[in-house]
Amino acid sequence: MIQEIQAKSILNKNKHPSGWFGVEYGMNIYRGCQYQCIYCDSRSECYRIEDFDDIIIKVNAPELLQKELARKRKRGTIGTGAMSDPYIPLEKTYNLTGQCLEIINHYRYPVNICTKSNLILRDIELLQRINKIYACIAFTITTIDDELAKKVEPYAPLPSERLKAMGILSSLGIQTGVLMMPLLPFIEDNEENIENIVKKASYYGASFIIPSFGMTLRDRQKLYYYNKLDEEFPGLREKYEKRFKNSYSCGVNNYTRLKNLFKQWCKHHNISTKMPSYHQKVSSAQMSFFDDK
Repeated sequence: MIQEIQAKSILNKNKHPSGWFGVEYGMNIYRGCQYQCIYCDSRSECYRIEDFDDIIIKVNAPELLQKELARKRKRGTIGTGAMSDPYIPLEKTYNLTGQCLEIINHYRYPVNICTKSNLILRDIELLQRINKIYACIAFTITTIDDELAKKVEPYAPLPSERLKAMGILSSLGIQTGVLMMPLLPFIEDNEENIENIVKKASYYGASFIIPSFGMTLRDRQKLYYYNKLDEEFPGLREKYEKRFKNSYSCGVNNYTRLKNLFKQWCKHHNISTKMPSYHQKVSSAQMSFFDDK
């Protein structure tokens, strides 16, 4: 089901901006998602979304953003993609993300975008303009195996397509990186997979990789995930039930070893494992200025 609504607001103030890419204002234009990733935490009851496959579209998002930014006195990073991807297929028709980026550029705000879609390349010229202030793009990639991705992220653009998009953006000087989250236990938590992600990220110009060595499992999310395991990975559900029981947080196998190896590989490829932010860029520029004195 697709439903258009008139939202009352579009920006949410982040109480702890340093915890997620320095994002001070969160923006979710869409509610629900078309990708149907089998592990999605947003299916959980706490988010109060009855059916995450239903899409709610805030069709007045650009008008709201225009009004809200016009009266703000403090400029801060606007982030989008934390709850619903800003470049789901419906964005091709509605272009709401594109319109909002135009407004963000007009008011000269920094931006952070998290996505699984190469559709972002549609807005490449706009992102280049925003990048004169600051733009950071994080692509979710938990496997570089396109066939495996079709099982765990059935309607999302393939990892190979995301990596190519990342390469194009990074070649233009836009900071890009990878959200390696969640790594699914018994499916993606192996050395070969993680090392391959780091190598590919490096090849395509990633400056950072942010990992999550495991996943969450609660209420509706857990039920949906287990049903999908039965369909795509027969017999794996029993392993989860035996190991994790009723745990909310489900860590990967060999956590310490994988985490240490990941850090070694990132160091070898000169990739940061810390979230970049606009404030870091400003602070770095200021320090460089004083160092030159």
